[in-house]
Amino acid sequence: MNETDDNLAFREAMPASEMPVINTLSPWWRRVSLIILISGLAVLLLITLKIYDEAPPIPKKVMAVDGSILFTDDDIRAGQQVFLKYGLMDNGTVWGHGAYLGPDYSAEYLHTQALAGAALIARQRYGQSPDQLTPAQRSAVEAEVRAELKQNRYDPHSGALTMGPSYGDWFRQQTSAWNTYFSSPLQSGGLGAGAIRNPDELRQLTAFVAWTAWASVANRPGMSYSYTNNFPFDPVAGNTPTADAVLWSVLSLIFLLGGTALVLLAFGKFKFLGWKTEGHVHPQRLLTGGSPAQRATLKYFVIVSLLLLMQTLAGGGTAHYRADPNSFYGFDLSLWFPSNLLRTWHLQLAIFWISTAFVAGALFLSSELGGKEPRGQTAGIHALFWALLIVVIGSLLGEWVGMLQKLPQIWFWLGDQGWEYLELGRAWQFLLAAALLFWFGLLVRALIPALHDAEHREIAGLFLFAALAIPFFYLPAMFFDSSTHFSIVDSWRFWIIHLWVEGFFEFFITVLVATIFFRFGVVSQLTATRIIYLDAILYFAGGIIGTGHHMYWTGQTNLNMALSAMFSALEVVPLTLLTLDAWDFITLTHSRCVICQQKIAVPHKWTFYFLIAVGVWNFVGAGIFGFLINLPIVSYYEAGTLLTPNHGHAALMGVFGNLGIGLLVFVIRQTVSDTLWMDLEKYIRVGFWGINIGLLMMVVFSLFPAGIMQLIDVVENGYWHARGLAYTGTHQSRLFEWLRLPGDLVFIIFGAFPIFIATIYAYLMERKAPAAGIEIK
Repeated sequence: MNETDDNLAFREAMPASEMPVINTLSPWWRRVSLIILISGLAVLLLITLKIYDEAPPIPKKVMAVDGSILFTDDDIRAGQQVFLKYGLMDNGTVWGHGAYLGPDYSAEYLHTQALAGAALIARQRYGQSPDQLTPAQRSAVEAEVRAELKQNRYDPHSGALTMGPSYGDWFRQQTSAWNTYFSSPLQSGGLGAGAIRNPDELRQLTAFVAWTAWASVANRPGMSYSYTNNFPFDPVAGNTPTADAVLWSVLSLIFLLGGTALVLLAFGKFKFLGWKTEGHVHPQRLLTGGSPAQRATLKYFVIVSLLLLMQTLAGGGTAHYRADPNSFYGFDLSLWFPSNLLRTWHLQLAIFWISTAFVAGALFLSSELGGKEPRGQTAGIHALFWALLIVVIGSLLGEWVGMLQKLPQIWFWLGDQGWEYLELGRAWQFLLAAALLFWFGLLVRALIPALHDAEHREIAGLFLFAALAIPFFYLPAMFFDSSTHFSIVDSWRFWIIHLWVEGFFEFFITVLVATIFFRFGVVSQLTATRIIYLDAILYFAGGIIGTGHHMYWTGQTNLNMALSAMFSALEVVPLTLLTLDAWDFITLTHSRCVICQQKIAVPHKWTFYFLIAVGVWNFVGAGIFGFLINLPIVSYYEAGTLLTPNHGHAALMGVFGNLGIGLLVFVIRQTVSDTLWMDLEKYIRVGFWGINIGLLMMVVFSLFPAGIMQLIDVVENGYWHARGLAYTGTHQSRLFEWLRLPGDLVFIIFGAFPIFIATIYAYLMERKAPAAGIEIK
């Protein structure tokens, strides 16, 4: 092997001052990255495919003791479709997955079933209600209830499930109970009054919820725990943590400590790891910011800033429903914009504006890296813009009309598909996937010159590989429909939510940032390429298999819990290193060149500031808050409480959001003249501090303390209680929701709005002014 490659440095581990100049990249960076990627995907695929055999069975018929049929498998599947088409996954949760405005449907049903069973047994045994019994009598009744609920009477040969003696009459009353829930926004967390009125749909929804409750408590055959590993926590029903949840939580800490130690050892020993600068470091604006294709991307960022502003308004409205579900300052907002619609828009707008920023940023950088502008590239960028705009507008309007039940036959295709994070109708998903493939084609055309250039071939290839992963790993969104088993859907759904977003988008981010720094002149191409491979190794090592930590309680067995707990702990390891990246960025913007001692002037200062924010929030939001809820024993009590959106807001907005806005600022700075930039910079400055201070206020004043208090209530009173009005309707709970208002206002007024003004101003002025840089020939 050539002595000039990285292996020489690895073997000798020389101090930085004595290190030889390394001119080539060891092929082992590529090999190890590929090995980890393939092996991780193989294990995750195995876990996902096992759910087809291990998922809770859907009985062909559910019978009372007297043999009468209560509901069938068709009722269960139809009830799931009712749950989806009315957008109830953006109201409450099933097995902890969904929204936090309503209850956990399965937990609520299970607890009321346990109470009904206890009341019947108390009357039969003692002629009294449970609260009139002595402690000994109450203990005996509760033990009988737990034994009854835990008994699994499902017959796999006939497909029949026979319920206990108290179940039949009680089940028939539940349709009216859910009818009461949907009767007013106050009861339902902001759904429109009488959101579901059809008796058949209410009965079908009850059948679906009843099945999810049964699966959550009945013991898996041959095991002492349920199909959902005893989730949700409800001691009255007999659901308590399993030994495996404790065991794998403890063992995952070993992985965390061991992985952290190994990575820190490597960074201490091999001085060339990380964002290391070489020689003179004087970042400059790129000279190619005025090409037609690059200037064509600016209108994408107009849409980015508009969607960001809309998302913050939808988020503020959603949060208000938690504080006051019955009124919006005296106006019944649920008549036109019910809480589940605003929550759907809040999620979809976030995905749209962040993804659009990445798409446009990649198009801009591909022109820079390729060095030549292919014929028709600008026209292609224009066409892609209109295609994406059609998807955004069409899907948002479709979700609105769909939730109003104006698309009774085609709601799944053009309306609200109903699955959280993937609410846009299937037809819009197809269009989005096609648009992403077209985007990849534009990137290939732009980067062909770089692929033919030996100097740039490696980083251009990584650029395209990272881009291809975006449309390719969106394909699992097509693997299910509204009638697919809930457990199977949730397994594939998190290939999108976690693997697509937190895995390959993270990798794509690294490629974009490395490309920017390389073209700035901050790092060499060798360093940029090495960082891409290093981050790929670190992110894929934990993040791929760690995807399964979302599936602890949705029908997977303990094999998933064991693997996911240990590998998801490794996800924290690369995030700890981001603090070093943030400090490197800070040092670069406040230092002098180590060779010539001249002060380093950074023309893209605010781009660097947003990257610093990315590093900080990645460590806090994804690292600290993410690890807090990833341990199985913590997730068991926490899943579906406000600690989940605490992590989600800090990670999604703090990381992907800051990077998306950083790309917006980068493109504006590259595109407009210095004179215009001086007018725009004040808006960018205010926007940067408004977004990050507002986000911090949301977390510190509301989301984190509210999540801790809700977690305490779960432990003290059971999961059903903390997720229902018994807790969320208390003065304490709603006070924490009102405390989110100051952070929301700062975020909207001083964050999103100035960014919107700056982008609009830049776009309008750019159309009147000549390009700021030179065109690519």
